[in-house]
Amino acid sequence: MSENKQSPQSQQPQQQPISEFKSTSGFKRIFSAFFYSAEGFKSAWKNEHAFRQELMIVIPGIIVALLLPVSAVQKLMLIAVLVWIIIIELINSAIEAVVDRVSLERNPLSKNAKDFGSAAVLLTCVLAVATWAVILYPVLTQA
Repeated sequence: MSENKQSPQSQQPQQQPISEFKSTSGFKRIFSAFFYSAEGFKSAWKNEHAFRQELMIVIPGIIVALLLPVSAVQKLMLIAVLVWIIIIELINSAIEAVVDRVSLERNPLSKNAKDFGSAAVLLTCVLAVATWAVILYPVLTQA
């Protein structure tokens, strides 16, 4: 019985870049990443109803936040919680897309993944409402 001893390096499989741009660096990678991100926004707008609904609330909300008579830090907080809604919705949509890509059949694990993402969006919305309420309450009761 002879043992085939290999060095630890030879036992590890060679990892290939996921895409042709993973191995690039510098401005080409940044430029490509920007366009991939733009494609992500376009795809979310086209395919995700919840994304469109939330964006229709977030954009006017940002405008209102900029016009409110509150400090710059408070304006930043109001805008940040709105942007977080969009960020978490995009992550939730990505989770849903991956789950659907793996299988469209009903499965408890798939349901959990989608429900967890949805719960994250809900918590972010609750955080946004609470933040807006805390910041706006003094402004509204002052009048």
